[in-house]
Amino acid sequence: MIALLVVACEVAFWVLLAAGLALRYVARKPKLGAAVLLCEPLLEVVLLVVTAIDLKNGAEPDWKHGLAAVYIGFTVGLGHHTIKKVDAWVAHRWFGGPPPVKPPKYGTARAIHEWRTAARWILAAVVALALLQAAVWYVGPDGAISSLQSWQQKMLLVIGINVIIAGGYTLFPKQAPKDADAVDREPADRL
Repeated sequence: MIALLVVACEVAFWVLLAAGLALRYVARKPKLGAAVLLCEPLLEVVLLVVTAIDLKNGAEPDWKHGLAAVYIGFTVGLGHHTIKKVDAWVAHRWFGGPPPVKPPKYGTARAIHEWRTAARWILAAVVALALLQAAVWYVGPDGAISSLQSWQQKMLLVIGINVIIAGGYTLFPKQAPKDADAVDREPADRL
């Protein structure tokens, strides 16, 4: 049941996103569209509550419970940014909005962009780690927690990979070609 709920939450995420953007741009009701988009965190609350109830009712923790925690973490870390990117793309593609801001390609600006991206992924992994650890404590040391600990190891790997990628752009920045025009910049308020 938990795995199906994770899939349902993912589908509902995209349905709510499409509905919110349709209300915003097609129906010209931006406040109603924003209200629909603000309902998206309720999906994660439902998933969290159902997962906790499942564990409380004596279910053995397995990969599905870990997947639920990871899904919630990744929605927390990446959901807002995904919504903003899709909104900018839809506005540009079909409603005459400005083109989405492209990430910088070179130098320090690119390194900063990569650290911001890494920060989103690290936040996602840390939230997932916290939820997984809460599940481990909830189940107790006598329970079958190996699948939850396996997910924790994967989240540590996600953190490590993102630090390595961002660190690589910091230590070995790609230099702009000599004939390149002004470097595109990412707005400072983007995270």
